[in-house]
Amino acid sequence: MKSYLRICLAGLFVLLLTFSIHALRSNVQSAPDFQAKQISKISPVVVIEIPAGASGSQVGDILFKAGIIKSSLAYFRAAVADPRSSQVAPGAHQLNTKISALQALEQLLDPERIPNLIKILEGGWNSEVVTSLVKYGFNKGEISAAFKDLVLPKGFSDSEGLLFPAQYTFAKNTSALQALQAMVNRFRSEKSGQKLITASGNYSPQQLLVIASIVQAEGDTKDFAKVSRVIRNRLEISMPLQLDSTVHYIKKVRGQIFLSTNSTLINSAYNTYKHLGLPPSPIGNPGAAALDAALNPATGDWLFFITVAPGDTRFTRSNDEFLRWKALYAKNRKAGAFK
Repeated sequence: MKSYLRICLAGLFVLLLTFSIHALRSNVQSAPDFQAKQISKISPVVVIEIPAGASGSQVGDILFKAGIIKSSLAYFRAAVADPRSSQVAPGAHQLNTKISALQALEQLLDPERIPNLIKILEGGWNSEVVTSLVKYGFNKGEISAAFKDLVLPKGFSDSEGLLFPAQYTFAKNTSALQALQAMVNRFRSEKSGQKLITASGNYSPQQLLVIASIVQAEGDTKDFAKVSRVIRNRLEISMPLQLDSTVHYIKKVRGQIFLSTNSTLINSAYNTYKHLGLPPSPIGNPGAAALDAALNPATGDWLFFITVAPGDTRFTRSNDEFLRWKALYAKNRKAGAFK
């Protein structure tokens, strides 16, 4: 009898569960939604705030209460169907009112609709990140203190190189530490960042990050893997790297800048004209392409490279050929090719 009762109760539970799921699906599928419409410059706009860690249903409620969508379930349906919904950034967003749930999701993902967006450029220095955060409204003293409390991946002692270049926005009351930690966490979440952190071989993850930062500063994206190979080839024969970008990092200057002989004599561990090997830490925050190049250098025996004209970077093992190209670079620079 007891066994029969258990079977009946189990059957009833399955029946109720099936009914509940069916009811939920029916509600979601029939969720009221505005028709997609043409957005004009004069269409009404409201600013909403998405809290950090908000779920799809919570975002839907916020959109519904602001008069943006016809029902929170309509957004929930759109979010479930589109994996990009997980990329909606916390913070302020400017959206039109009375639009479809799908349009609302597209607008939430549009960086142009995020006021006070912080853009960390590929190769940006930590000092430049600080400047961006101060412009955003963070206190400079709190930012400086936050760097000391960052939780970095194991084996890393410096945050330079770990603030992943991307576009960021932050919810109200976000602390400077939370903002900077979000950048480090973004590095951890990127596939290239994950591969670098767990890399093994002749170079430690920290050394690979330094290489990636130099690659980012030295070459065009199409040449990243070749630049990475040149760095490795020089390191493997104990040849000085002699890279202008490391001296630019010391002097905090950017662009196609002629490097004087005096600059190559600066007394700094980052001066690769004066010191063998890699600098002690990254010279900027590299993007995904530079990280990939550091992990996967091209195949080649090159020891030299030089950009003789914008978009024309050449690689060679021959010092004589390099000197001929260097003369061509000087000629082109004098003619104003790099302006």
